Amino acid sequence: MPGGVSGIFYGWVVVAAAFLVMFTGFGAAYSFPAFFEPLSREFGASRATVSLVFSAAGFLYFALGAVSGRLADRIGPRPVVGFGLACVGFGMIAASFAESLTAIVIFYGIGIGIGVGFSYVPAIGTVQRWFMAKRGQASGWAVAGIGIGTMAAPPAAAFAIEQLGWRGAYVAFGIAALVLGALATMMLRASPASMGLQPDGAAAPAIAQSAPPAGLELGAVLRHPVFWLLYAACALNCIGTFVPFVHLAPYAGDMGLSRSEGVWLVGLIGVGSTLGRFVLGGIADRIGRGRGLGLMMLLSGVVLAYWSVAQGFAALAIFALAFGLFYGGFVALVPAFTADLFGLRAMSAVLGVLYTSVAFGTLLGPTLAGWVFDTTGSYVWPILICALGCVAAGLLIFRLPHRLSL
Repeated sequence: MPGGVSGIFYGWVVVAAAFLVMFTGFGAAYSFPAFFEPLSREFGASRATVSLVFSAAGFLYFALGAVSGRLADRIGPRPVVGFGLACVGFGMIAASFAESLTAIVIFYGIGIGIGVGFSYVPAIGTVQRWFMAKRGQASGWAVAGIGIGTMAAPPAAAFAIEQLGWRGAYVAFGIAALVLGALATMMLRASPASMGLQPDGAAAPAIAQSAPPAGLELGAVLRHPVFWLLYAACALNCIGTFVPFVHLAPYAGDMGLSRSEGVWLVGLIGVGSTLGRFVLGGIADRIGRGRGLGLMMLLSGVVLAYWSVAQGFAALAIFALAFGLFYGGFVALVPAFTADLFGLRAMSAVLGVLYTSVAFGTLLGPTLAGWVFDTTGSYVWPILICALGCVAAGLLIFRLPHRLSL
């Protein structure tokens, strides 16, 4: 088959490349819980202050999607993704030389933020161009890299810290990010038309290869009220989405669990997330991707409410797996549902602007949770506020159409 590898449609190679992009970038980002206590101890910082390192990175990598998405639409995804993953690697290596928490924020927070910001949206936007019928499944498999990275990175980082210290662990992770990033970048291809194919693998007629993809231009999308309702739903949902990634490990420590148990709980979010990305995207292709996305948000709110009363490792493990499952489904379905609504013409640019909503939630949620804990000694109120945000987001998604007339 043209454009195939040993008879495999090259779109699945693009999915594998995007998977590797997500694994590398988000694995580096979500290794943070293993570094939380060593950084707090090294620099004598409060939880709110240490949380700012992750929040700064998260804000940047979702906010910068508005820039990287449009850039990828213009010059192609490979140079943009390559630059981003280089920033991830060199940012972690630079963090190993930090002599203050401010330097960690600059090197790790900003390095990871720029790196993921320039790699995530272009990679996942590219996957949408290669598929139509199996778009939810393909998106789910691509973003499963985030789940695998979340599952593997925190325990791997904890082991590296034990063996090398936190500075040596940053160097090791930085080198790994550079190697994996180079491999992922080489595998990406911008579109099926560039290889004489159509989405899902059919041979493309010569006349069709020059036709622009169907859909709205970015300006038209930004003038559409449905986009801003989707934007509001994502913002509400993501106030709570990233709180467990930062605070579940210290929360477990407050309950008397060991640091390794806390880190493994974050890894279990990755296990559930991987299942959600592989399984729920395909199910949503059948029941409707908008309906599936709203359901993921509602269920995320339910399990966050459960976290507020969970006691002991087993109960927290159930929370971590369930939360990861619905978080994974959410991440898989947002780009696919966005493509359903607005088409593919400006896909990366539209996703980039949409993900700025996630940026504000990422900046606000973990930092606010840390501040409330430092003030009150409890996580209960921030967890419940996060749960209500997810429920409101799900109800809002149910009000949106499943597809627009383009």
